[in-house]
Amino acid sequence: MTSSGTNPGGYADEHGGGYADEDGGGDGGGDGVSAAWEVLLPAASAPPRARGRTLQAALREAVRSGRLAQGTRLPSSRDLAADLGVSRGLITEAYEQLTAEGYLRSGRGAGTWVGGAVRAAPPRARDLVPRSPAARADFVAGTPDLSLFPRAAWAAAQRGVLAELAHHELGYPDPRGLPRLRTALAALLARRRGVVADPERLVVVSGVAQATALLGLVLHARGIDAVGVEDPGSPQHSALYAASGVSAVPLPLDGEGLALGPLKASGVRSVVTTPAHQFPTGIAYSARRRTRLLDWARSVDGFVLEDDYDGDFRYDRAPVGALQGLDPERVAYTGSVSKSLAPGLRLGWLLVPEALADEVVERKRTLDLGHPALDQALFARFVERGDYDRQLRRCQRAYRDRRDALVAALGEHLPGTRVTGIAAGLHVIAALPGRYGPETGFAERASAAGVAVRTLPQYCHTDTAAGPGVRLVLGYAHLSPARIREGVRLLAWAVRSG
Repeated sequence: MTSSGTNPGGYADEHGGGYADEDGGGDGGGDGVSAAWEVLLPAASAPPRARGRTLQAALREAVRSGRLAQGTRLPSSRDLAADLGVSRGLITEAYEQLTAEGYLRSGRGAGTWVGGAVRAAPPRARDLVPRSPAARADFVAGTPDLSLFPRAAWAAAQRGVLAELAHHELGYPDPRGLPRLRTALAALLARRRGVVADPERLVVVSGVAQATALLGLVLHARGIDAVGVEDPGSPQHSALYAASGVSAVPLPLDGEGLALGPLKASGVRSVVTTPAHQFPTGIAYSARRRTRLLDWARSVDGFVLEDDYDGDFRYDRAPVGALQGLDPERVAYTGSVSKSLAPGLRLGWLLVPEALADEVVERKRTLDLGHPALDQALFARFVERGDYDRQLRRCQRAYRDRRDALVAALGEHLPGTRVTGIAAGLHVIAALPGRYGPETGFAERASAAGVAVRTLPQYCHTDTAAGPGVRLVLGYAHLSPARIREGVRLLAWAVRSG
């Protein structure tokens, strides 16, 4: 970088007005002078070592944003340097750099102008997180209490990992995940969920969504173009498989789980299930239905895709073990920390049957070259030291208390309401008496009162005839007991006054 304000090339302005010095000057006055001075003056006060880069960045952003419009003639380097109180070399270098990048144009004896190559849109960062607008009470299911995230324990684990992590472990990881994390997760899942967990067939993923996409891509590559999904069920399953080129076939439920007659008649060879706590109906698959579902998978040489989204949270007894433990060669099992820690961590796992393992791992490799190594090492330490077990117990206590608060509030403010499904998870099904119906009118009155709530038919993939009463899917994990009671009171007031 030139450090003095001299003109080493000797290109003095013959007219003394700076009309065309060879380094790319312009006339000494006009709008270009004042505009350039205004946008560059703050940069001129940067520390000496950073001043050149700062001037270039300020000039580049002024062109990009339109403050220096296309066709604007810039002042000579000598005049601009004098106005800003910096060396001429800094301005000369800035002009040369931005001319090389295409932001400016210049010619010998023609001055320096703002070029016409820039077509940048004004920067804008939108937040696409779905929210219930202006809701006074939000009972939409699916969100945990993010205030329960164990910040202190997580920070301690992060410090420990940063201190002990070897340099080579920051390179590209095994696409399945760090061996340390896969080993810790295999032990955890075998102990808590009863799965058959071979670390060699466990893949660390960015949540259940990526696990679903991976399975969809592998099934599609095998010529399987359709997969069965529970109806009602999670809308995400259908969307994620569709994105992988696999269509979703809605299949009805009965009181024990997925109805086997329609499943067999559908012709599909793979089906997505939530057997520990079906979403959203809240039932647990019966032992008989689990057995017969696996018999079906063997008979069609197919697979059951088990989404264990909240299997750790059972409040009346020990959780029922995962379906995968009964036949690990027919069940692909997936879960995540989205309900126990935070969905923003984008961290989950996928246990795959041996027949699919190599294909899933190769798909994972081509998609992202592996999950972030530092995040994996951190979570491995969190699991190994017992912090994750403590977090699960903490969440379980909090969510059980909130479910109890919701059930009590429904009984007080909406008498006759039946809460169906098992005592588990982060939501309940509340069946209100017929006098509160129809469901469409109920939802409209609740929305008008500022209560965000969804009815069971909103989770159905096919048209479902409305019943005589109202069936609500009420999420409660993200609400304090006081907020739950107030929300139910407001909901009751809204539907009665309407």
